[in-house]
Amino acid sequence: MQLQKIIILDFGSQYTQLIARRIRECQVYCEILPYHTPITLTSEIKGIILGGSPCSVNDVEAPNLDLTQFLGKIPVLGICYGAQLIAKNTGGQVAKSNSREYGRARLLITDTTKGHAAINDSQIWMSHGDSILSLGDAFEVTGTTSSIPVAFYQSKPGVYENPVWGVQFHPEVTHSEKGKLLLEEFLFEQCQCDGDWTSEHFIDSTVADLQKQLQQDEVILALSGGVDSTVAAVLLHKAIGKQLHCIFVDNGLLRKGEYEQVLAVYKEMGLNVLSVNASHLFLSQLNGVSDPETKRKIIGKTFINVFESESKKIANAKWLAQGTIYPDVIESVSVHGGPSQTIKSHHNVGGLPEKLHLKITEPLRLLFKDEVRRVGKALGIAASILGRHPFPGPGLSIRIIGEISEEKIHLLQEADAIYIQNLRDAGWYDKIWQAGAILTSVKTVGVMGDERTYEFVLALRAVSSVDGMTADWVHLPYDLLAKISNDIINKVKGINRVVYDISTKPPATIEWE
Repeated sequence: MQLQKIIILDFGSQYTQLIARRIRECQVYCEILPYHTPITLTSEIKGIILGGSPCSVNDVEAPNLDLTQFLGKIPVLGICYGAQLIAKNTGGQVAKSNSREYGRARLLITDTTKGHAAINDSQIWMSHGDSILSLGDAFEVTGTTSSIPVAFYQSKPGVYENPVWGVQFHPEVTHSEKGKLLLEEFLFEQCQCDGDWTSEHFIDSTVADLQKQLQQDEVILALSGGVDSTVAAVLLHKAIGKQLHCIFVDNGLLRKGEYEQVLAVYKEMGLNVLSVNASHLFLSQLNGVSDPETKRKIIGKTFINVFESESKKIANAKWLAQGTIYPDVIESVSVHGGPSQTIKSHHNVGGLPEKLHLKITEPLRLLFKDEVRRVGKALGIAASILGRHPFPGPGLSIRIIGEISEEKIHLLQEADAIYIQNLRDAGWYDKIWQAGAILTSVKTVGVMGDERTYEFVLALRAVSSVDGMTADWVHLPYDLLAKISNDIINKVKGINRVVYDISTKPPATIEWE
């Protein structure tokens, strides 16, 4: 069965990835490509979406492209900047708004007899500094708001072989109440997508692709104990069986008891796992380092060096497999070479030294976290593994603010274990996307009995999210927070104050470093 897909052209908006999320929720596969990617239309491409941008279409160096390569030849949807770009290049006028529109508005369909009645008078979300003042002869206004004359437009009947839509608002955000209906209409009625991209479809196609890519080569997989690498391992095992060699490295920065517990689970799953205790190597390389980006790069480099060393023990090893997922890629580099801004580096995405003689395979590279879990469930992986909270590749190194020491690692492991166990006991663990403790570099005065203490401040973090791209802090009950704080301070000598992080992402990130 041929894979149907929607192409999303990235002009640098942070919303671009959210468009992809919404489309995949409709069980339609999509790919994000840089706006300047030449488009060769094939039968598998069902439609093209032009995303937003922080730029103005009137900027001298604004992102632009040749629309004639696909406009009218395939269904096209322009969102915000994309809508403005289509309008400007087809005879319309785009100019700076009297005031930047950011926030809620009401969409009014100009003629509901022509369709779109379901989204008439619905709340939409605006985020733009320019407005479309007029359209070229090929288009007509479909919807307006009280502030702008063109909030939604489409090509006139008979002008193009395939429809062209443009919306000034963002249908992909939840604040646009009927945004999903509009996207579904575009995907299923205009693009004629089947909506059959399920977890099972992904498994079948990925296993086939892996078999074609890897053939008879031996593959080394970096197991971390988390959901991503585990799902990647089972996928690869399904594709190539005994050709897969899993390596589980103890970098000395795992949670309390995690190394032993996870190793036992993997062996029960029947995976071929080699355990490597490299904790002393990692900690020696991190000695005296406090900068978070430097920590990540050191851990990434050391991680690769360990795998290079271990790969030499496996005859004919040609590939290094990683559990990299889409948010890792998005936050590390601009999407597939597009203009999106870099936020932070991830050790499992790039920076591989030239001396590493292994090629990289990343079977989950285009999946979001919730999609990884669904695939894992379809593969029959135990809920105890799939339900584990995300854990950063650099481990506790980025949850220890400042320099790292064995003493600090011990403090954080003990405090984090108490935190997580309390969440489990209270029935909160499975309600939370990610939780963890952060050992700050701050010390404060305290009183224990009649003695004065001067010990570390521990921060607790718990967030709710769907895919890690955005997150909100979890409103844990005060009595539970009080118990957690009391248990940590009483049982972990070296910590005398506990605080709770109530920051959202954005503007903050989930991890502190």
